[in-house]
Amino acid sequence: MNVLDENVPRLQWRYLKTRRMPTRQIGYEIGRSGMQDDEIVPLLLSLSRPTFFTLDQDFYRPRLCHVRYALVWLDVLQVEVALFIRRFLHHSLFDTAGSRMGTVVHVSHGALWVWRLYAQQEVRIDW
Repeated sequence: MNVLDENVPRLQWRYLKTRRMPTRQIGYEIGRSGMQDDEIVPLLLSLSRPTFFTLDQDFYRPRLCHVRYALVWLDVLQVEVALFIRRFLHHSLFDTAGSRMGTVVHVSHGALWVWRLYAQQEVRIDW
């Protein structure tokens, strides 16, 4: 399941829906409006293999790696969010939920930076 943070513009959610990408957004389809960062992880743990997309850099922390979810910080403009979510989900290393679980990912124009569960350092992956 793909979960969008409340900070992702609703127009970007709509674009993903038109492209048949199953997504739920916090404050609309899941959770509640105004959820705090520390409430998000328990929500994710209650879901089946979610990938959480956010514009909030605070989620890019290796200590947040967990086998039951993936966190993706989108370090892009708000109008580019849907494009980069699609690009990330179609990347050969992240195109299945199983390949994403246990990761915390920084998505940028130039590359992906990935922390994996139990890893000693982050890894850079070029697009």
